[in-house]
Amino acid sequence: MNNAKPIPPALRRLLDEATQAHARGDHAQAGQLAVQATQLDPHCAEAHHLAGLACLETRQLGRALEHLNRAVAIETENAEYATHFARALAAAGRCGHALQVANIAYALTPADPLTLDALGGVYLQCNAHGRAHALFRKAVALLPDEARFRFNFALTSTFTGDLVKAEAQFDTCIDLAPEHWVAYGLRSRLRRQTVENNHVDALQALLAAHPDDVDAQIHLNGALGKEYEDLGGYSAAFEHMRKGKAAARTRVDYRPEQDRALVDALIAAFPTTIATNGGYGSDEPIFVVGMPRSGTTLVERILSSHPDVHSAGELMDFGMQVGRLAPEGVPPRLCPELLAQSARFDWHQLGLRYVDGTRPQTALKPRFVDKLPHNFLYLGLIAKALPKAKIVCLRRHPLDTCLSNFREAFAEDSATHGYSFDLLDIGRYYVQFDRLMAHWDTVLPGRILQLDYEALVADQESTTRRLLAHCELEWHDACLDFRRNTAAVATASTAQVREGLHRRAVGRWEKFRPWLGELEKLLDEAGIDTAATATR
Repeated sequence: MNNAKPIPPALRRLLDEATQAHARGDHAQAGQLAVQATQLDPHCAEAHHLAGLACLETRQLGRALEHLNRAVAIETENAEYATHFARALAAAGRCGHALQVANIAYALTPADPLTLDALGGVYLQCNAHGRAHALFRKAVALLPDEARFRFNFALTSTFTGDLVKAEAQFDTCIDLAPEHWVAYGLRSRLRRQTVENNHVDALQALLAAHPDDVDAQIHLNGALGKEYEDLGGYSAAFEHMRKGKAAARTRVDYRPEQDRALVDALIAAFPTTIATNGGYGSDEPIFVVGMPRSGTTLVERILSSHPDVHSAGELMDFGMQVGRLAPEGVPPRLCPELLAQSARFDWHQLGLRYVDGTRPQTALKPRFVDKLPHNFLYLGLIAKALPKAKIVCLRRHPLDTCLSNFREAFAEDSATHGYSFDLLDIGRYYVQFDRLMAHWDTVLPGRILQLDYEALVADQESTTRRLLAHCELEWHDACLDFRRNTAAVATASTAQVREGLHRRAVGRWEKFRPWLGELEKLLDEAGIDTAATATR
């Protein structure tokens, strides 16, 4: 028996029109119509759901959360409504709450492929990659000709280590949607390309056929750079990397002086030895930081192979909690204006809110690794908020580090990788990183373990013992055999870390030395030694 209250014609008309506006991408119109519907009937779950979706699409997160929460409160057993409420929570950086709501949606056993895909996206954003993978698999089974579903399934197949399946899914995605450009670069990175098995000719043909498509230029050049490098064509590889990065740079408003000003402000905010009394006393977090592509994922895999350590992934939580300390009129992000207010921060509350915000996933084991590389910017704040947290900073030869950032296809809209689309911008950023880490070493004596990637590759056991000792973890043999670690890896290193330790990436810059002269000069003039390894 259906006890649902009949919907009056006027309300039904507004809901239908809002649904149609949402379907054609007119989210502003959809929102206006849906809000009118909520005014006609404040207890209409569908109206609140549609209003929340419109707000979510137009980045009005506060209103989105309000409407979507209301929809879930009215219809408590609607998997679609719960899924989109979880989406909004994840978008707001509230991943702990998002996971709780996502688990409710999951328990309601959604059967619609669009809902399955959206719910998988929530789990993906919250680093629950196994569950995301299962949901994307179901979505593909129900709607196999949807390229986006194939792409998402390929992505989580990559993260969970099934690289053969990932390549097959990327192939299918490309067959279904030949202009799904990002799939080409990700596919090329799954394995070493060979003379017998590569995509160079097909990629070159596509590149020539789409000279005015910026997305095509970014991702096809990136894919060709990777494949030519695998084949030993370093000149062609570098030229394609350069072209792909140059295409992306046209979309990025990056100014090196802003990063220099931020580092100046950080040094000014913490000018002397940092007192670490008054923070939150949890010893759970282990922060693994450094320049991207310097070995942070490798160290995270080693640490999370220990039975007492959970891999939490690259968490945005600490930076978000710092942003929430911003008073009115100050940008809610790490910036000189916010740092000028740092004397007023409640360090205990900052540490507590950070740890609480990582729940429930970090409550599974006694310790957890947060391996967001750019947390190196926050080390002074981390030291005061979490005086018992352990900090490990990865170092790698400066030219290898800069080249690896140049090789990697970071998203143009990334809040942290704006420097990565020009080789000299990368060099300038490295100079600021090196300058800041030298300062943190001075004001946090003995607190940071600076670990060399080259040393880890050359002498795995002794370097691993040093790492575990710094983190106050007992020795465990599993940390040497981290290839057996079955946890998902959702970083640019996902394919490499499953291979175990090897020396292929050590000294890679020498193969590209003819094209690195200006970078080498920039680093040398800043006092950074490019002749030796990063060993310290």
